[in-house]
Amino acid sequence: MMRKLIAGNWKMNGTAADLGEARDIADGARDAGSDVTVMLCPPATLIDRMAGMAAGTPLLIGGQDCHASQTGAHTGDISARMLADAGASAVILGHSERRADHGESNGAVRAKAEAAVRAGLTAIICVGETEAQRDAGEALALVEAQLDGSVPQLDPSRLVIAYEPVWAIGTGKTPTADDIAAMHHHIRGWLTGRLSAGGSEIAILYGGSMKPGNAAEILSLADVDGGLIGGASLKAADFLAIVAAAKMK
Repeated sequence: MMRKLIAGNWKMNGTAADLGEARDIADGARDAGSDVTVMLCPPATLIDRMAGMAAGTPLLIGGQDCHASQTGAHTGDISARMLADAGASAVILGHSERRADHGESNGAVRAKAEAAVRAGLTAIICVGETEAQRDAGEALALVEAQLDGSVPQLDPSRLVIAYEPVWAIGTGKTPTADDIAAMHHHIRGWLTGRLSAGGSEIAILYGGSMKPGNAAEILSLADVDGGLIGGASLKAADFLAIVAAAKMK
């Protein structure tokens, strides 16, 4: 059975005053056991401090984005190598908010993923459809196109896919269990078809309003190997409840 990954995406939230929540999560991660990996992805300003605080605990730290280049004249950007130097072991790439707000293409996401893997990071590549695309029956084709363009053929142990239906992020809405299972099954089929045996080893996370009340049901579905958690990761009690639900699966 694949080890579950519960990763929290703090987005543009968090200052030094919030490190207490991360400290509580780090302490709680000790109880996750060998079946669950726990990760927090704070804003870049907190990565170094959070990584230092998490040292000696099972909590892993990730970034929220990186540039495709290692160095250069890219004011305001951060490279994968810089994230690794700050203490990150992974980075979220191609999140729908980045794709929408910054116009990131599949090709740009792929280049960033390649840079992340070169720097020794795990690339958490996000895919997902809008509500209009789902209503039009285009969800599977849209996600497959994102996978085609965004996922590099690199070491599968350094790749994670996060399925996030755009219309469910932060809205409180969630797809039905059948819809989630069908999409994750489709993604698994794409991964094994493209990456052969390695495709069965890549974790597929569900993101999109996962919270303590629905985590157990979602995490029990086939090919749901964990969660990419937004708002519920900002409070240790909520996030650790999701970790506990993953531990039971």
